[in-house]
Amino acid sequence: MDIGGEKQHDVMKSENFQGFRMVGVKYGREIGSSDNRRALRDINNLVGSNVPYPPKIIKKVMTEDEKNKQSFVGRRPITRRFAASLAQNSQDCLQVVKKSELNTQQHFSFLDLTLAKPIGCLVQARNQLVQDTSFACTGDAIYEEEHVAFPIDEPLPMVEDTEEMIDCGMKEVEMEDVEAKLLEEIDICDSDNTLAVVKYVNDIYSFYRETEELGCVPPNYMSNQFDINERMRAILIDWLIEVHYKFELVEETLFLTVNLIDRFLARQSVPRKKLQLVGVTAMLLACKYEEVMVPVVEDLIVISDRAYTRDEVLQMESSIVNTLQFNMSVPTPYMFMRRFLKAAQSDRQIELLSSYIIELCLVEYEMLKFRPSMLAAAAVYTAQCSLKGFKHWTRTSELCTKYSEVQLLDCSRMMVDFHQKSGKGKLTGVHKKYSTFKFGCAAKSEPALFLLDTRN
Repeated sequence: MDIGGEKQHDVMKSENFQGFRMVGVKYGREIGSSDNRRALRDINNLVGSNVPYPPKIIKKVMTEDEKNKQSFVGRRPITRRFAASLAQNSQDCLQVVKKSELNTQQHFSFLDLTLAKPIGCLVQARNQLVQDTSFACTGDAIYEEEHVAFPIDEPLPMVEDTEEMIDCGMKEVEMEDVEAKLLEEIDICDSDNTLAVVKYVNDIYSFYRETEELGCVPPNYMSNQFDINERMRAILIDWLIEVHYKFELVEETLFLTVNLIDRFLARQSVPRKKLQLVGVTAMLLACKYEEVMVPVVEDLIVISDRAYTRDEVLQMESSIVNTLQFNMSVPTPYMFMRRFLKAAQSDRQIELLSSYIIELCLVEYEMLKFRPSMLAAAAVYTAQCSLKGFKHWTRTSELCTKYSEVQLLDCSRMMVDFHQKSGKGKLTGVHKKYSTFKFGCAAKSEPALFLLDTRN
């Protein structure tokens, strides 16, 4: 029987009819198939009820809006990778947000409110998710990315707040760049000097700042001594400054000597008659650590008017190094002052006056309450104020020292008081040293008395 075209739908089928067979599609049973095969169920993909052939699959061309909506199916959580992809179109998103009205009660938390670009995109994504309710997430979605939940307790930032945060972030980045440039300019003059270790100098002084407290002593340690007091300590250090000047030793030796004395006295009780022995032995140890040409033990015995023997000096040397556990390398105020003077772009006069002021502080027991970096910064600040006649503390100095002008005022006022009273008492070793032409007669400079006014 001839079947003529697609219009004849009501066709009488014989008993031996096996069904139609099309290429790629099985409709009915094939010849030779098993009898226990399950029949296909209706999957609601047929348009008509009497269509003998499966309908053709027609691909729908989606518009750009539909594609964008489809990308947000299931209310996808905002992830770091997702936020980065949204950042590419941030400018367009910000314009859309400015024209739209945020009239919803649901709130979202963003991955990072300090990021300038992703915020506008996240706001647009959030509006589209709220407005489009036709998409539902079925089943448990598994994401390889780390995502952030959306609590409803945090309010959504407005566009004005977002723009303000963007401006603040940009200003902070610009300020950090300016500060980094200022710190780099400190060592430009020594870029070709291998001994200046420009590549590592910032790391070195960062390590000094972290470890400077290990070289500090309690400011009231003298209360544990039964036979000596603060006045005796001042007499000893004033005498050692004269010895240091007579032997023409480097400045590092003097500051390390005083540090060794204080650290030893803070741990060990010393009788009055042994205090000078502690001083000369500490200078011997400092010379071995800092000097190229070390004074011999006999020279120190002679300078102390032979009050002690060689065996006593060597025995005290063993006692000091064992008490301090051989820890001779500590940051001193002089180490910091060299760096801070370089940051301040100081001249010879400021350097000499800073050294004079900080050596005056070595004699004073009450200055032990300040950290070495604080003493160095305050000495440079006080010297600048004394020579210039007004308060002077640059942004570069503040960044390098990590101390503001307000933080330095208390220590600086005490230094001005010492400067004003120097040369008038019995302890005049520092004043005599810096009254010579070798040290630029720094002791004769006028103190910055205007810093003593607490109203400033």
